[in-house]
Amino acid sequence: MTLTRTDLLEPTTWAGKIFRDGWRDAAVTAPVIEPATGAELGRLGIAQVDDLTAATRSAAASQRDWAARPFHERAAVLRRAGDLFQQYASDVQHWLIRETGSVPAKAAVETDAAAQECFEASALASTPMGVLLPTEYDRLSMTRRVPVGTVGVIAPFNFPLILSIRSVAPALALGNSVVLKPDSRTAVSGGVALARIFEAAGLPDGVLHVLPGGADIGEALVTDPLVPVISFTGSTAVGRRVGELAARHLKRAHLELGGNSALIVLADADLEAAVGLGAWGSFLHSGQICMATGRHLVQESLVDDYIALLAAKADALPVGDPATEQVALGPIIDAGQRDKIHQLVTSTVDAGATLAAGGSYRELFYRPTVLAGVSATMPAYAQEVFGPVAPVLSFRTVDDAVRLAADDQYALSLGIVTADAARGLALADRIPTGIVHINDQTVGDEAVAPFGGFAASGTGSRFGGGAANIEAFTETRWITMQHRPAAYPF
Repeated sequence: MTLTRTDLLEPTTWAGKIFRDGWRDAAVTAPVIEPATGAELGRLGIAQVDDLTAATRSAAASQRDWAARPFHERAAVLRRAGDLFQQYASDVQHWLIRETGSVPAKAAVETDAAAQECFEASALASTPMGVLLPTEYDRLSMTRRVPVGTVGVIAPFNFPLILSIRSVAPALALGNSVVLKPDSRTAVSGGVALARIFEAAGLPDGVLHVLPGGADIGEALVTDPLVPVISFTGSTAVGRRVGELAARHLKRAHLELGGNSALIVLADADLEAAVGLGAWGSFLHSGQICMATGRHLVQESLVDDYIALLAAKADALPVGDPATEQVALGPIIDAGQRDKIHQLVTSTVDAGATLAAGGSYRELFYRPTVLAGVSATMPAYAQEVFGPVAPVLSFRTVDDAVRLAADDQYALSLGIVTADAARGLALADRIPTGIVHINDQTVGDEAVAPFGGFAASGTGSRFGGGAANIEAFTETRWITMQHRPAAYPF
């Protein structure tokens, strides 16, 4: 397929359609709404359960031929996809800005990460997929990693491109077919973009299907007998439901869920640097990130100055339409999410916290907010806010910091700011999280690194990095081979 720079995501290609064995008209459509303005950007095809059933049948039928192709052919498709994400970065970024409320820099991070995910995944196609085993018999004994078959991917709205491609690309590279359900609020940048890129990269028909839809489509995907593995990124509440359904149907579910990550600022930290880290960790993409810094734990000798500087920074950050203004924060995805954020902020103030900055909104634009005088039981501290809110709590001793950081249902990411990096690493050993950043904030991801959390944050590192992806999207098969048929007593 030949594309020009401006037609990758041209609505005439996808409007009113779903990607199931090519583009086909959908029985139901829904508007694509720009959160910054409320404008309708197009109409999206919405999948129905019978579409999902047809897609999984097609994906299962197409997968064996795809897996049987020489590894270099699969790798070439992934490399071309990476090249295309770079070539059409501006087209995809346009939709990330308008459809998701991303500021341009965040949109650029997504397109760059998408390309890198494809390049890294291409190497999986030629990774050694077996181990020779010792055996007491006169035979060859080995394990072989084989594709699981069809992988179901359910991705959220906040980083829709990254959180789709990080499962889609490695699953395809390892010989699987994929059925992707993007969030219908961001299904152009989180779904249509992938369909168009892989279509242009030469992926055979039927190997990838993209089906935006509601909870009924998600449930049908999780329970479909032709889909043995589910890769889900989203809230802990929905993740629990996905895990329960998957277990009932004896299939694996890789769950990357919520977080309420702590940034610990020790007394020896560079204060201005720590404030910069805290602001970025809490306010990037209006805090709509699972790894966002949800709890600022600051040693008592620094806490007053930290709050004052963080509040001043928050007050200075511009908030507005990222498509037309130079802003640091764009809109919240929708009114329901905005209202949840505001309720957590107001209930925390009602419980005795002080509003040091923010706490107000205009339409879907929520001001970056700093809460002082917070206790560990207050709502905006104890719960995942998923908004631009920085609750600050002071601690006296390092043991206090460990207790506060570890006393949480989530265990996704941790940041520690200190002049002594070795001391920070020793401190991290006492706090269980899937990710740790010494002298950095809590938000970070790389295509070469394993990603995931513990406890209510998910089922561990099942995304990113070669070994994690191989574990996620292949099965282990034991094989023996001998020169002549074995003989037994009867």
